[in-house]
Amino acid sequence: MTGTEPLAARIDTSRPHPARVYDWFLGGKDNYPVDEELGRRIMSLDGTARHVARTNRWFMQRVTRWLAGTAGVRQYLDIGTGIPTEPNLHQLAQRVAPESRVVYTDNDPIVLKHAEALLRSTPEGVTAYVQADVREPERILRQARESLDLGRPVALSLVALTHFLGDADDPYALVARLVDDLPPDSYLVLSQLTADFDPEAVGRGVAMYEAGGVTLAPRTRAEIARFFEGLELVEPGLVQVTDWHPELAVGESNDENAVISLYGAVARKP
Repeated sequence: MTGTEPLAARIDTSRPHPARVYDWFLGGKDNYPVDEELGRRIMSLDGTARHVARTNRWFMQRVTRWLAGTAGVRQYLDIGTGIPTEPNLHQLAQRVAPESRVVYTDNDPIVLKHAEALLRSTPEGVTAYVQADVREPERILRQARESLDLGRPVALSLVALTHFLGDADDPYALVARLVDDLPPDSYLVLSQLTADFDPEAVGRGVAMYEAGGVTLAPRTRAEIARFFEGLELVEPGLVQVTDWHPELAVGESNDENAVISLYGAVARKP
């Protein structure tokens, strides 16, 4: 936490924030009327939006089970953490390996308010929280080193984050900078909005977020694949998030009416 300004004063309730809109979709209570308003507007045009948000969350859960189990990863850097929703990444990882170390990062002060929930580690493991924006990779890496050993493999999680970065942010360079500091056998986890499957509905969503002052940048499959250049994709590769190791699902449901406009993948750094 930086600065002396009270936390409440730093929370901007005049316009929606992605973490809080996502919290509303997931049925959380840590959002404001402006976030609920945008969520309801999106739901009025796409009644499956809430299910899609949950589907993205389930992708993170399946990936973490695979990383902690099959891949044997014991360190995680989760950027764009969002407001805690159980089970969170550290809970999943530490169920498999109690010694797992997790660093969460987000730029919304309301997530800091809930950092205590994120920091409930097992005695054998570590959880830490960094208040920072993904556009500050040097700061994130510097503070992450206080809890993670960057000489050992780390899973970098960027779940539903890069579509909030416009081209002016140079998202490919940001992701590459973060990956560059990780050792071999580290992993990149990424999911991203696409307009490949339902361009009209996604276009309406983009317009709504823009009206609220939030950038939303859907990308094609080829554009998303660029984030993984130089890395080795884990099977089944870059797919709709529902198609990534569905056998690892726990407590998931299916909505046949929902178009899942999200690609996701996991890739290893050789």
